[in-house]
Amino acid sequence: MRILIQRVSEASVEIDNQIKSHIQTGLLVLVGIEDSDGDEDCEWLANKVVGLRIFDDENGIMNRSVQDVDGEILVVSQFTLHAQTKKGNRPSYLKAAKHETAIPLYNYFCSLLNQKVKKEVKTGTFAADMKVALVNDGPVTIWIDSKNKE
Repeated sequence: MRILIQRVSEASVEIDNQIKSHIQTGLLVLVGIEDSDGDEDCEWLANKVVGLRIFDDENGIMNRSVQDVDGEILVVSQFTLHAQTKKGNRPSYLKAAKHETAIPLYNYFCSLLNQKVKKEVKTGTFAADMKVALVNDGPVTIWIDSKNKE
């Protein structure tokens, strides 16, 4: 399971010219799920998301988590995080999980975040054509892969 976290001052998801979700200060989390992922990947990554100290403290040092700043979280499914680009110029998405695997894990991941931050985690719509807008604050962008726990 791969996630791309962006610290944002605001972010939104639009579907069919309608705003589905919008957040202010917080995290935009793009989530890519592969066939070999399971509950433990969701649990490890959810802990990482809520625990990352990437918000500034009173001294301007990244020392606060999304919970510490009472921030919001917007989670968007993003199968292209598993793009393989080794051969040619057209990415392959063979490692990306099919809907029957990905949707339950995506929902589980979002429910874990809901429990941990004790507020509603906003989402996109799985497999929809979404327009994601954001103001990356910093910019701060962090890539985490549950198969590569460095």
